[in-house]
Amino acid sequence: MPDIKLAQQIAQTIADEIGAQTAQALAAIALLDEGASVPFIARYRKEVTGGLDDTQLRNLETRLTYLRELEDRRAAVLSSIDEQGKLSDELRNEILGADTKSRLEDLYLPYKPKRRTRAQIAREAGLEPLADGLLADPGLDPQVFGATFVDSDKGVADVKAALEGARAILMERWGEDAALVGELRTWLGENGVIRARVAEGKEEQGAKYRDYFEHAESLAKIPSHRLLALFRARREEILFLELDPGSDAEAGNLYAEGRVAHNAGIRDAGRPGDRWLLDACRLTWRAKLHMHLLLDLFNQAREKAEAEAISVFGDNLKDLLLSAPAGPKAVLGLDPGIRTGCKIAVVDATGKLVATDTIYPHEPRRQWDQSLHTIKQLCVQHNVELIAIGNGTASRETDKLAGDVIKALGDTKLQKIVVSEAGASVYSASEFAAKEFPNLDVSIRGAVSIARRLQDPLAELVKIEPKAIGVGQYQHDVDQYRLARALDARVEDCVNAVGVHVNTASAALLSRVSGLSSAVAENIVRHRDDNGPFKRRKDLLKVPRLGEKTFEQCAGFLRIADGDQPLDASSVHPEAYPVVERIVAATARPIKALIGDGSFLRGLKAEQFTDATFGVPTVRDILKELEKPGRDPRPEFKAARFADGVEELKDLKVGMILEGVVSNVAAFGAFVDIGVHQDGLIHISALSDTYVKDPRDVVKAGDIVKVKVLEVDVARKRIALTRRLDDTPAPAKAPGERDARPAGGGRRDGGAGNGPRGSGRGTPSGPRPGSAAPPANNALADAFARAKRGG
Repeated sequence: MPDIKLAQQIAQTIADEIGAQTAQALAAIALLDEGASVPFIARYRKEVTGGLDDTQLRNLETRLTYLRELEDRRAAVLSSIDEQGKLSDELRNEILGADTKSRLEDLYLPYKPKRRTRAQIAREAGLEPLADGLLADPGLDPQVFGATFVDSDKGVADVKAALEGARAILMERWGEDAALVGELRTWLGENGVIRARVAEGKEEQGAKYRDYFEHAESLAKIPSHRLLALFRARREEILFLELDPGSDAEAGNLYAEGRVAHNAGIRDAGRPGDRWLLDACRLTWRAKLHMHLLLDLFNQAREKAEAEAISVFGDNLKDLLLSAPAGPKAVLGLDPGIRTGCKIAVVDATGKLVATDTIYPHEPRRQWDQSLHTIKQLCVQHNVELIAIGNGTASRETDKLAGDVIKALGDTKLQKIVVSEAGASVYSASEFAAKEFPNLDVSIRGAVSIARRLQDPLAELVKIEPKAIGVGQYQHDVDQYRLARALDARVEDCVNAVGVHVNTASAALLSRVSGLSSAVAENIVRHRDDNGPFKRRKDLLKVPRLGEKTFEQCAGFLRIADGDQPLDASSVHPEAYPVVERIVAATARPIKALIGDGSFLRGLKAEQFTDATFGVPTVRDILKELEKPGRDPRPEFKAARFADGVEELKDLKVGMILEGVVSNVAAFGAFVDIGVHQDGLIHISALSDTYVKDPRDVVKAGDIVKVKVLEVDVARKRIALTRRLDDTPAPAKAPGERDARPAGGGRRDGGAGNGPRGSGRGTPSGPRPGSAAPPANNALADAFARAKRGG
């Protein structure tokens, strides 16, 4: 197939999947192949792609990689079979028509070079005529006909050996029939039941998986988080996993054996060879195909579950990165600790570190008054407006200290805010932190990160490996390469959506800008340090290794405030400045008068200013940007206020209404930090009075929410919450009593690391308003505990 035709075919396939025209997909593919980034294409090449958005482009990019890999593999398969002299026209057409890697490998299986099999040995012993003879004429008696093939010189010692060899040949032949394998894979995938049982003697060691010790569930319907939990338990050798062919395993096995027999043209007509042939069909399914398909379907199911887990992680990461920045305010960061003390770092409005200290307000030193005095002095000396407190060990005790500071100063403008410190320790020990603060103690670097992430979460969190930020589920169970690629793409999209001030940004932030590598980002910072702030975007071309192509990709996302060119502070790309000049000329108003005059700009028609290069979509974007140049898409900064006196799990009372911050969103619900060192769970059924298909439709990481406490299990550190404030808490249970019904009211088939039993995405929103909402679920809490540990 000519390359042009193949490219057209790939583009058409992708276009159908993303809801676009083939021409749009072809244009986007061409831009990607030229080195353009997704953010650049989405924002500055709308005319070329017909307005494909960043989501469509990311999906296009992923599918393009898969389909090109498929074509490479197809070419290799065709070449291999052709070299063997076995490539018929019919087989070639089947291979060319394979639309998935699985189908392609099914077709290749009979021709794939392999180690000597029992069937190959039998063929070498001359037993293929025996197999073919019995298959062609079941009227032959296997014992009698088999005796004619006994030959000790060829390793066929007796009739039994001859018949076993012939059976091995048929089993391999049928087990490599692409049509049969494909049919049974589809059937087993739709009807298969994944069954788990605990390994002997592992009950105590695997207690957290106890809900799965005897567990069965449809493979096609099992939620991703539950499947990943099962695979983890298998990897830890706690559970054995099987795939039964339906709820009635024996009936399913008989059906599968029947399909093998039907495909081979075998039936039981009472002839001498029928029973032997049917037995070969039975063994083909049970000893060969079933295990092959089990592994295949488990791999497919894992890939699907991993894709969903990666997507959930990516969504949460995006929400966290795009959470509201406090802005250019002096911040005192407190990294709480007990024995080692609380680390203090003060940063000014630009994020520059101006002071550090260590205090010991807690056990064993209990220097409360001295610590209070130290913080007060630092707040006054550096005009601190915000106190950022890490949410780790001793955070609530440290939060109380900050509250006492505010009371002592009588400063109504000074605020204290507890922030997530996830990843702060990773940053502290990183190469980047060592370069940024070479003479600063590692523990103090964490306090700096806590302070800065309040000022600008995006600018600070990009310094941390995305998967260390801790807003995923089962991130260590998924393919790490795929996870890293997906999360890097999310970070890139977020950074470019907000834009970066080139004169203040770190190299870590700059390296996430479209078109900029880490080396070029370092060069930008070095040039800035050596020559002073950039005055115009075009001055970036003076940076080593930043050429015209790189400038094209990055310029629109870089901002220069108070520079020589007002448009450099906006998202208008330099290549489109002539469009603005036409607007200026047509309106007879200088650029500074146009900028910010929304009522006037909204009265202009985009069609008046288009040309062969810049169409209506781009001109509309320009007019919108001129209304408010460099607008930040992130929400306004707000802080949750934790309840006074509620600092530990034991302080919680059923029925309390509290304010908290959504720390993580999973497929089965959302976790909320309410200031007691243990996040509570709002199950999907308690997120809203209406049906919720996806928790992220109603809450996102970083949201401030009001919740009611439904249940508290101090011993197991479990908290059940609801956003439906009129929900009635579940009746109290006696110590050690387990829930009478599964959380969420589903069947008893849930387990470690998962949502309510029998539920997941798409689960209706459970109990009606005013009824008892789901109690705390041990399995769900186990899941979140692992997620908080990065697992």
